[in-house]
Amino acid sequence: MDCLLVGAGSVAEAYADGLAASTALRVTGVCDLHPERADALAAAHPSGPAVYTDLADALAADPAPMVINLTSHAAHADVTEACLAAGRHVFSEKPLAMDAARAADLVAAAERHDLGLGCAPITPGCDAQRHARALAADGRLGGVQFAAATANVGRVDEWHDRPASFLDVGPLYDGAVYPLALLVAWFGRVTEVRTADAVAAWPPAQRDGDDAPDGLPHVEATLSFSDGPVVSLRASFYVDHRSREFYGLELHGDDGTLYLRDTGALGAPRDAVTVRGGDREPTVAPQPQPRCSRAYAAGPERLADRVAGGCGSSARASARRGAHVVAVCNAIECAATDGGPVAVPEPGVSLARPGQRRPAPVAAAPSGFQPGGRALRLPPVGFGCSRYRDGTYVTPAMGAAVDAGYRLFDTAELYGNEWRLGDLVAAPGGPDRESVFLVGKPWRTNHGPGDLREACTGSLDELGVAAFDCYALHWPGAWAHRGALTRLSERPVEEQERLTMPTAADGTPARAPHGLVETWRRMEALHDDGLARSLGVCNVTLPQLAGLTDAARVRPALVQVECHPYRPRDALVSWCHRHGVRVVAHSPLSAPGLLDEPVVHAVADEHGVSPATAVLAWHCTRGVVPIPSTTTREHVVANLAAPRHPLTDDQRDRMAGLADPAFQR
Repeated sequence: MDCLLVGAGSVAEAYADGLAASTALRVTGVCDLHPERADALAAAHPSGPAVYTDLADALAADPAPMVINLTSHAAHADVTEACLAAGRHVFSEKPLAMDAARAADLVAAAERHDLGLGCAPITPGCDAQRHARALAADGRLGGVQFAAATANVGRVDEWHDRPASFLDVGPLYDGAVYPLALLVAWFGRVTEVRTADAVAAWPPAQRDGDDAPDGLPHVEATLSFSDGPVVSLRASFYVDHRSREFYGLELHGDDGTLYLRDTGALGAPRDAVTVRGGDREPTVAPQPQPRCSRAYAAGPERLADRVAGGCGSSARASARRGAHVVAVCNAIECAATDGGPVAVPEPGVSLARPGQRRPAPVAAAPSGFQPGGRALRLPPVGFGCSRYRDGTYVTPAMGAAVDAGYRLFDTAELYGNEWRLGDLVAAPGGPDRESVFLVGKPWRTNHGPGDLREACTGSLDELGVAAFDCYALHWPGAWAHRGALTRLSERPVEEQERLTMPTAADGTPARAPHGLVETWRRMEALHDDGLARSLGVCNVTLPQLAGLTDAARVRPALVQVECHPYRPRDALVSWCHRHGVRVVAHSPLSAPGLLDEPVVHAVADEHGVSPATAVLAWHCTRGVVPIPSTTTREHVVANLAAPRHPLTDDQRDRMAGLADPAFQR
């Protein structure tokens, strides 16, 4: 879609690279009152856009269906109004207007003419913010009663060569729009500014001037949301933007807290979100996806996509949110100067802004089991709850795993700690059941007719859930039954070994006459009765898996095998991918010597991560879900962040050289 840029200041430079590389938008014209700025910006675009110094001339000469409005705060609403009047879709850099009624009028005009109207910031749809919202929405925090948000924009003259327009509007309209847009997207409209105060704390460069700016330099307010917490908001031009808090947001719930480091970030660093559930220590909750930094141009591109799909309400959603944010800022100013509380008006109602100075008008003219036979939808990394590492049970790390954001937990009757995970999920600070994917496994001594069902229902009771997301045979072969395995980890080691490792008179495992297909029929009955939403099988060869699939009425949806660069299981993985079966890798880091391999260290160094993270990233890049176990909080966080570092083809090929030909099956 062709577009016309109006405004060639500093923010336009931030848009330039993304627009120059965009395949969805082509810049055909640049308009700015200063021809030298327009020329410089036009030179950055390979499309060779025309240059204009008058908006009316630009709209008359350039038929581009979209305008990207990047003008100053004061000129913004007039430019958008002129462009809508000319029948153009508009993407508006924030804020939409400086007056709530004017902002609402712009939205209404776009609706009347069925035009798209988008408004920055785009950050509610960016990675860190979406990740934080998902973590807050899954029940781990309990009821969120209070939030604290900051917008310490800092001393504008230190980071902008033309600070006057910013100083005239104040930090609410330049900085507070970031946390406000996010909070409105999460919790709905603000109903009331309970209280607000303005402090005349001007930065040194403005403190002694004869012509003081119109804006309020430092504002603090308390807001009530229609469907959310009470929020304490600070917006400041005095507090340095390099201080500990920049655009931070902290949610405080009955059962935990969540901290988002930067509400305005276009890309998410690993430690962008921190969560504390229950009485545990705060844990970094890295987004378990490759890092995605969005360009400023993503906002106009999204609007163009919605317009191309048939202009409708969705092409004006961000503008409606932007108009409400303007109304909130107006109400905060009124409460700060005249006292609160101040009700935030409905769309179209204006509040008299103190010290408002209007400019001259510009010339006009976004768990689990998928039904219908599709593959299971799994997180890219899971947490293995296996019995122990180096003699230590993994359970001390389970709480950190819950807080860090793991949503796939691999449990088993053999591990004896299902009740511990169940307590964590059910306790304050635990996630909602439907946000967690639980894999359970009966031990091989419980394949018999009544034993398998007893094992399944016993594990469900310990977890405190009604059904497994996937119930998987731990091993295809059966051993002799020696008794129930309830809360196995609490029993003496000798008793654990007697119950789980039965031996015959000759010292070999005491086997039971239950064939794989026979046992699978009993698994299918558990599925039929609603005790398992899907079924899986572990530690099988490809011939075993293919034979079982042919014989099964309910086909395996998940296969779990030992898998790592020494033993990549290429044939099995390829077969599963072709047949819609998800592959889960147990023991992904446990092969002796793997983490000391020079090629693993080389790939890790290229990504700036640990060898363990590089190996886990190798799994994720192959479409295999690793389930590492650990007892260390730091490793819990690092392992979950591995998918953020997808390997290149070259790096995968180099790791493939580690494969032992004996383990290709």
